[in-house]
Amino acid sequence: MRWLDFLSLNAARKRAPSTQPSATASTPEQVGDFYDRTNEAFLRVYGPVIQAFRTRDVAALLDYQIASMGLTAGQHVLDAGCGVCGPALYFCREADVSVEAVTISAVQAEQARQRIDAAGLSERITVRRASYQDLASEFAGESFDVVYFLESFGHSDDIRRTLSSAWSVLKPGGTLYIKDLFRKVPAIAAHRARIDAEILKINAAYHYNVPDLGDFLEAVRGLGFILQFLKTIDLPLQDFENLTISNEFQELTGIGRIENWKDYIFPVDFFEVKCMKPVHDIQAGNSRYFLQNLYHLKVLQTRPEDL
Repeated sequence: MRWLDFLSLNAARKRAPSTQPSATASTPEQVGDFYDRTNEAFLRVYGPVIQAFRTRDVAALLDYQIASMGLTAGQHVLDAGCGVCGPALYFCREADVSVEAVTISAVQAEQARQRIDAAGLSERITVRRASYQDLASEFAGESFDVVYFLESFGHSDDIRRTLSSAWSVLKPGGTLYIKDLFRKVPAIAAHRARIDAEILKINAAYHYNVPDLGDFLEAVRGLGFILQFLKTIDLPLQDFENLTISNEFQELTGIGRIENWKDYIFPVDFFEVKCMKPVHDIQAGNSRYFLQNLYHLKVLQTRPEDL
């Protein structure tokens, strides 16, 4: 983790965590209505990969995500907030994985099915209209190798519920991967009010609930996930799209329009987070993992098969 990220995290730790449902965030139904209404505008500007933080050649972004997630042939993965399944189709073809996908938008679900059928991949990718906050009611428990959110996690109005939902369907040892934007911690105290104001605009315009990084990590670790990495997204600067495509969307729709870029304080950081669901039962007491395992192996000379 880079030193700026560390400073941001330490600043966030000074506040009491807030992982309770947000009273002001949009409900899943409101998020679905938003995408039903704006889907064509998103496709016109973004194409089938609806991610603001991206490369000019979108394939480079998706290849990067394959590597970050560690996707390997034969895995069963869940796309939580799949849009029209642009990434899911790419991952299926390039990483040889099977994908279950959910979107809360009826319009997106139907268009995703059409794209899947046209690609001849209906036996390897399925999509359904559902909330990613209730995955246990849609899928068998502990059935996925990977659950990923690609700029969709921020639509959650309940961080802990969403993370618990992912936990319930992940296999022990499975991967949770999230790439999204998080509230920036101001380096200059005078910027706090402006950042707060811009966050409110983003949340209202895009039916988002931009999470605080400290609150998010508190929930992740509190549930028992093992944090594998938290980092900025390491895309080469020359490949970076630089958010101009988002400006095009604002111009087309008027949604979230930024009128004065000269004085604009960018209110978010983009991070990618990778976690593992432990292979042990966290309810079993002093479950040993990583440092505990090293201690038992190296100090107590415990046999590996007894861990």
